[in-house]
Amino acid sequence: MQQLEALLREASDLAEGVIAPSAAEAEVERVMKICNACRYCEGFCAVFPAMTRRLEFAQADIHYLANLCHNCGACLHACQYAPPHEFAVNIPQAMAKVRGQTYSDFAWPSSLGTLYRNNGLTVALALAAGLALFLMMALAKNGTLFHAPLAGDFYAIFPHNLLVSMFGPVFLFVAVALGLGVAKFWRGISAGDPNAAAIAETAHDVLKLKYLDGGHGQGCPNADDASTLARRRFHHLTFYGFMLCFAATSVATIYHYVFGWAAPYALTSLPVVLGTLGGIGLLIGPAGLLWLNVRRHAQHGDAAQKPMDRGFIALLLLTSATGLALLAGRDTAAMALLLAAHLGAVMALFLTMPYGKFAHGIFRTAALLKWAIEKRAPNPVGVGSE
Repeated sequence: MQQLEALLREASDLAEGVIAPSAAEAEVERVMKICNACRYCEGFCAVFPAMTRRLEFAQADIHYLANLCHNCGACLHACQYAPPHEFAVNIPQAMAKVRGQTYSDFAWPSSLGTLYRNNGLTVALALAAGLALFLMMALAKNGTLFHAPLAGDFYAIFPHNLLVSMFGPVFLFVAVALGLGVAKFWRGISAGDPNAAAIAETAHDVLKLKYLDGGHGQGCPNADDASTLARRRFHHLTFYGFMLCFAATSVATIYHYVFGWAAPYALTSLPVVLGTLGGIGLLIGPAGLLWLNVRRHAQHGDAAQKPMDRGFIALLLLTSATGLALLAGRDTAAMALLLAAHLGAVMALFLTMPYGKFAHGIFRTAALLKWAIEKRAPNPVGVGSE
């Protein structure tokens, strides 16, 4: 009889479009209810004050809170109910598992959501190497793999229009896939309409990486409970390094199409200076994050996502290392070889962006914007205090 009732409930849920919670979502719901009774960590980050505005945790709430979590680990080290306690409360690990699920569930096209589970270090490196090798073979066939120095003229190797036709569609697909994915997530969590104050606060929190301070300004704790700001600093170097490289490409595009100034540009030009500074940031930041990822306590996150994390970090490292090597060797006979290696790494990075770790920054920004909107609204009736 109980099995029949369960089947009838499941059929009813399916008819109403209700999706049964996954094991990861059920675990977040369980630990959130325990935390809501304790509230010791309420001042640590945005997750806990957002939690206190709820008595029950629907699937949308779980998705929202999971992406609001920055996985700093401070709550795990402060929790009196953490393992080996029988309650086994581990917020960072529970949230990390649901975050990975949301990337897949909200992916666009939805059929490609499974790529998150296969986007690992081996795949990332193989893709970068394969693309670079393909370009090298094409150059070798044309007899241009090694050449007389060309004074840094990349377009003598790969014409400008050819590069645009290769990377333009990929960049457009990445933007559309990530945009539609996060839009679906935004609708799912019923985030509401943002206002200027909420947008400004979100931008501040994102640019500052506010919630990687451990709730007390001393950073994320290590396995030995010692806190450090290293993770926050390496994230900053990675983020701003990437943005500087993007700015370099944007400025070069303006130079080319608006002013008619074709590459190569002098070492002291704005695109080269921005790209060099960005490349250095993208070298130090990801190297530090990889070091921390290898050493991080197993209870701080989802071990199943480490291959995806490391694959993304490796591609960032490859992109910056090959880019700086190309800059250093652009006036040599090996420029074509270095250019092929760099383009292979960049193409691999872009192709994996919509279905890899890059998505976490987009989804987390959306969750932070919802929190900035939500905190300005009155508490639900009967929950918390004004």
